[in-house]
Amino acid sequence: GRFQERTASSVEAFSESVSFDRRLAPYDVQGSMAHARMLAKCGIITKQEGRNIVRGLETIAREIEAGRFRFDPALEDVHMNIEARLTRLIGPAGGKLHTARSRNDQVALDMRLYLRDVLAGVREGILRLKAALLDLAEAYVDVVMPGYTHMRRAQPVLFAHHLLAYVEMLKRDEERMSGCRGRVNVLPLGSGALSGTGFPIDRAYVADLLGFEGISQNSLDAVSDRDFAVEFAAAASLIMMHLSRLAEEMILWSGTEFGFLTLPEAYCTGSSMMPQKRNPDVLELLRGKTGRVYGALVSLLTMLKAQPLSYNRDLQEDKEPIFDAADTVLASLAVLAELMSGITISDEQKARMRAAAEADFSLATELADYLALKGVPFRKAHETAGRIVRHCEERGKTFSDLDLATLRKFSGSFHADVLKGLSVDRALRTRNLPGGTSPTNVKRMIRKEKKRCADS
Repeated sequence: GRFQERTASSVEAFSESVSFDRRLAPYDVQGSMAHARMLAKCGIITKQEGRNIVRGLETIAREIEAGRFRFDPALEDVHMNIEARLTRLIGPAGGKLHTARSRNDQVALDMRLYLRDVLAGVREGILRLKAALLDLAEAYVDVVMPGYTHMRRAQPVLFAHHLLAYVEMLKRDEERMSGCRGRVNVLPLGSGALSGTGFPIDRAYVADLLGFEGISQNSLDAVSDRDFAVEFAAAASLIMMHLSRLAEEMILWSGTEFGFLTLPEAYCTGSSMMPQKRNPDVLELLRGKTGRVYGALVSLLTMLKAQPLSYNRDLQEDKEPIFDAADTVLASLAVLAELMSGITISDEQKARMRAAAEADFSLATELADYLALKGVPFRKAHETAGRIVRHCEERGKTFSDLDLATLRKFSGSFHADVLKGLSVDRALRTRNLPGGTSPTNVKRMIRKEKKRCADS
């Protein structure tokens, strides 16, 4: 009623959102049903009107689920499309559904309902990937490999210990998503356009119907902020960063240059020109898709950075980044869990991994630790071990070529027991404090985490 001129067609095309926010339709219906029931309970509409509205929305829900609902871009967004269809189904009473609410608090509600479901899906995806990593760790619990710093061989570790590092990352990812859910699960409906509503509504009743843990405490904040969406995108970015690191290592370790493990063929592709190739395309795509989720986070932060209170149309731009980030992280978790479940390590690969763990003087720290335990200051012990390494390199020798007499030329603190301690297996066993790579620790952690997954 305020305008005399029609909206320009270019503006309609530029500003419509139904082409993407139609994804929120089931949540819009869910929220509208709760709102209608509350309006009837509070006497704001009649009980019969409330029943008619709910029945009409149930019909719309079935149409949406069956793919029969027709979205009209001329109606701008998902909310108006559903309201228009409701009015066609039940008559003028459909127009009463919007009493005591605004599209501002309505869309904030829909986004929270949507993200709540996404967070549940992400949690399930994390659990599946953790289970796959734990199964792989258990299957190859005795396999030894070199641990790396600066992408150079450093000290021997168990392959299972390396996988458990990713389990720890995923545990923190799960915790972040759980914390995010607590902040998502707050009802904004009842905030109106920005100042609340003068109708005697029952917000707590709506929150209870929709399973929210609380209601928003400031109407301006409730309709205008999207920090819960930013928090999801940030947590999703961290997940993708962890997945990308794991993908990179699987790419490296399955290549000929490392030759540590074999990827399942179903998750590799061939070359259009080179018939011998088995390319790790799935892992490469996962690595690349990480940037999409980072982009969603930056897009949301940029959109919000200078908005004055309260609602601004900029907020329409929150949906596509969130939808894309959610789709990407859910798909990435699922496909990586499947891929990790199919990894195999042959006896030849196990031998190659152990040989790599023994090479490049990876036991030099054991020499330094031995001297420190004999009372030599660690800095001096470190220097001594370094001189022994240089001695071996210059003569093309390894530690196994050294005898006690040679070692005592570097330090009189060496005794016969030093030779028994220079083994990969002993180096692993001595790392038996909590968090270390000893077989006892690693097996205990696998059992503990598998039980935790089973109980989740």
